[in-house]
Amino acid sequence: MAQGHLAPIRSDWLGLTREPAIDPALPICDPHHHLWDHGPGDRYLADDLLADTGAGHNVVSTVFVDCFSMYRKDGPEALKPVGETEWVQGLTHSVPADAGTRVAAGIVGTADLTLGARVREVLQAHQAASPRFRGIRHWLNWDAQSEAMGLRSDAPPRRAFDPAFREGYRELERLNLSFDAWMYFPQLPELTALARAVPEVTVVLNHLGGLLGLGPYARRDEAFELWHRNMKELASCPNVTVKLGGLGVPRCGFGWHRLDAPPTSEDLASAFSPYCLETIELFGAQRCMFESNFPADKCAYSYTAVWNAFKRIARCCTDAERAALFHDSAVRVYRLA
Repeated sequence: MAQGHLAPIRSDWLGLTREPAIDPALPICDPHHHLWDHGPGDRYLADDLLADTGAGHNVVSTVFVDCFSMYRKDGPEALKPVGETEWVQGLTHSVPADAGTRVAAGIVGTADLTLGARVREVLQAHQAASPRFRGIRHWLNWDAQSEAMGLRSDAPPRRAFDPAFREGYRELERLNLSFDAWMYFPQLPELTALARAVPEVTVVLNHLGGLLGLGPYARRDEAFELWHRNMKELASCPNVTVKLGGLGVPRCGFGWHRLDAPPTSEDLASAFSPYCLETIELFGAQRCMFESNFPADKCAYSYTAVWNAFKRIARCCTDAERAALFHDSAVRVYRLA
């Protein structure tokens, strides 16, 4: 899996910082996690997820998001990503009924929208593979200095303006599917233009807009100003919801994975708060949802700690806002029964 610049997970190191779950009864829908099997030493399966969700918080359901795993080995190239949806659907059958968490209650796969109208066949194949399929993520992340920063660019610049991409994107609306947007924060004006051009498609912006803290973006105050300006403009699009999280990977520049011991939830809340609270202010709690981004973020902190951090951040919110941030927004957007 590659959200760019990942670091290894060290279970012994994670155990050096332990804390009980805050407000353990609060219902949570984790709207962004992965499952993968890249061979020995690089697996994160349903049992691994349940070990994390069962560590103290009340995670009642989750949403799986694509991660280039278990594609079909044969058949048309465009249909190979459907194998990931088929695999995740199969994993859900192995989860015990009394597990306490509906694993992958929603599934977000991927499809190449530059196929234009022909992508409909791929989207319908995903739908046939699982009744839990809710939408796709087409990776738009690009930066002129990505290679120098050790990051990936998975699309050419300005792909969201490509006529073939736009044609494929409109198929999502026709099939009542959502679009998870993954890009770096300087690209956000492209998403604003896309959301305005096709307002019927529900857009879910991943990871607070793709924050970067490396290279030219290591000047955090300057980067925050550009991020805030772009997010404020995007907030004018009522069809856009934002996932609050995904800040543990090294591309964000916090460097937690290099510490002698993992950060506490107080440490995380202090670092996350400016971004989370400003996003909630701009979009409203009904258009925001906290996310774990596990196991990508597990290189930096435990599942218990990150949800504790979110609960600390949300202490200033009303009960209704907290319900939206931790559960209701995700359930509504992903249409989870």
